Amino acid sequence: MAAGERKRPVALRLLFLCTANSARSQIAEALLNARRDPRIEARSAGTQPTAAVNPYATAVLRSYGIDASGAWPKRIEDVGVAGWDLVITVCDSARETCPVLPGKPAMAHWGIPDPAAAPEPVKQRAFEEAARVLNRRIELLLALPLEKLEALALEREVAHIAATQGALEDASA
Repeated sequence: MAAGERKRPVALRLLFLCTANSARSQIAEALLNARRDPRIEARSAGTQPTAAVNPYATAVLRSYGIDASGAWPKRIEDVGVAGWDLVITVCDSARETCPVLPGKPAMAHWGIPDPAAAPEPVKQRAFEEAARVLNRRIELLLALPLEKLEALALEREVAHIAATQGALEDASA
């Protein structure tokens, strides 16, 4: 940044929330932040974080050219409970146990089957599929006019991404 230039303010503070913060939410955070979109600050956290990021998550991110070797599971308190504009839950458990956050952020649910629960012979493929779905949803999110959307419209549009994309996946299966 040149002297005298101001950093543009972030339009949207987004929190990806999962139970363990070891796979889906970590993948979503890394995929979104890798795009370096100045309109969004993304973080991830877990309602009950595990001790380490799942090595399959780190491997699938590497296939996208993202080094996530320094990532670690975080609690909501670790990333801050206040100031979020949008919270996206990526697992059903986090959706059900999501705490009420100050400021009443927009909420959306992008349910993704837990790739860590897949049997070992198909676990890598499950992580690849989770990353593919999250990557596509993030592309659709970034296509929205984020700086112009009010909170309720944002909530509706982000929820619509998962609903629409799920229907498209069902049709192509």
